[in-house]
Amino acid sequence: MATAPHSNKTLHVVIDMQRLFAEETAWHTPAIAGILPNVVVLSEARPSETVFARFVVPQNPEGANGRWKNYYRRWSSVTLDELDAAMLDLVAPLAAITGPNSIVDKETYSVFGSPGFITRLQETGADTLIFSGVETDVCVYASVLDAVDAGYRVILAEDALASGDMKAHAMVIEILAPRLSEQIEILSTEAILNLWRD
Repeated sequence: MATAPHSNKTLHVVIDMQRLFAEETAWHTPAIAGILPNVVVLSEARPSETVFARFVVPQNPEGANGRWKNYYRRWSSVTLDELDAAMLDLVAPLAAITGPNSIVDKETYSVFGSPGFITRLQETGADTLIFSGVETDVCVYASVLDAVDAGYRVILAEDALASGDMKAHAMVIEILAPRLSEQIEILSTEAILNLWRD
């Protein structure tokens, strides 16, 4: 477990806390309700140092790139031909926290696929990334591995992460991430806040 304080170049990255996952869609992730209070607490602690990633879906499967076409043929109900675009919005408590340039859109699992996120990293000179959001075993973990590869200090907010498959969530938290213990730290929201002092 980490004891070093967070640097003054720490960025909190909130992954996919959107209506698309919080409400009754094909991608509904019931566990999102349980983690939302902790995600809000982390976001309110340092709103200017929080970035919100939104997973953006195509108009229809044929508008997707490469093998993503097959993916969206399976999940056509969440393409914009069938889904209200407002479902891509952040859940209300987080939408109220956002500021200018705090939302970045991605079409990939990893937030590193978002040009807006790369720009934010370059502008802030961030060296530490705290991750919260959904889904632990998909978009969060893809982002975490890219962050590890890029050399960032990576912190998982254990009680601010969830998945539609909580067994897969547990696999990441209990087995996969600990295998990279020199590069990934797993902390509670309280521990993160205690280390994230001015």
